[in-house]
Amino acid sequence: MRAARLIKMVLLLQARPSMTAAELAAELEVSERTITRDAQALSEAGVPVYADRGRAGGYRLIGGYRTRLTGLGRSEAEALFLSGVPGALREMGLEDAASAARLKVSAALMPSLRDASQNASQRFHLDAPGWFKETPAPELLPAVADAVWDDRRVTARYRRQEAEVERELEPYGLVLKAGVWYLCARVPDSGAYRVYRIDRFASIASGEERFVRDEEFDLPGFWEERAAQFARAILRSEVVVRLSEAGVRHLPYATDPASAREAMESAGEPDAEGRVRVTLPVENEDVAFTQLMALGPEAEIIAPAGLRARFARAAARMTGLYDS
Repeated sequence: MRAARLIKMVLLLQARPSMTAAELAAELEVSERTITRDAQALSEAGVPVYADRGRAGGYRLIGGYRTRLTGLGRSEAEALFLSGVPGALREMGLEDAASAARLKVSAALMPSLRDASQNASQRFHLDAPGWFKETPAPELLPAVADAVWDDRRVTARYRRQEAEVERELEPYGLVLKAGVWYLCARVPDSGAYRVYRIDRFASIASGEERFVRDEEFDLPGFWEERAAQFARAILRSEVVVRLSEAGVRHLPYATDPASAREAMESAGEPDAEGRVRVTLPVENEDVAFTQLMALGPEAEIIAPAGLRARFARAAARMTGLYDS
């Protein structure tokens, strides 16, 4: 949108002494002619953009001009970057801070751009939880979020199967995955980074002690790596399946997509009936039964024998139901 481009142009010129039309055009992914028109529009709106002519010329802001955010506080600025995730803000207790930040930014914009916030919110909305799932926010999430923002060490009691364990943690970041909140934290004693489901915390207490954050820690990269490790680690068994053409198409929707992709990479040529034989990584036979039942007659279980017999019994029961 042009409004967003004009804002970015002002911020670029605010951050650098001068930029040529070619540099601005490359940064904003538009033509140099568009840069000329945008500079004129900004000037007409009261932003003092000055064009230096000549070979070494360019655009700059004169008179020390800077945009002002009318007293934007740290918590408001941090919340503003999450304003596209309203549900997450609400669950972390940051909804009021984000609302105040949006108002202050709107007040700082020129009149022609003050509807930008409303335009964006009416065109983009992130609904993180999966369909047909009620995932209430964990009761301790706001306390964990406060510790993450303030870099405060916490003492947490964590439910692990039937027992509770106590851990000293340095909370680095929060991740919302399919409606479930996770904490990525460093264990001070070992220096290892671990992932905890926040709904399994029985209690959380933070004191005044702050930890020194490792500036090289990359939360998105860490989560992507751990998520891939977790997804592969739970696939401890294998099932041999003959799939019809429709079964091949629907396999990624019935099972884990990465598992389906791995199975298809090792698939042989179609047999005389047009079916392909694949070896599918699965969590266990119970999970495989539930997932592959969704494919109905498009999947034939070859091995293990126990799972094949289980499918045969289920098919016989279904036949009996419909025959009667």
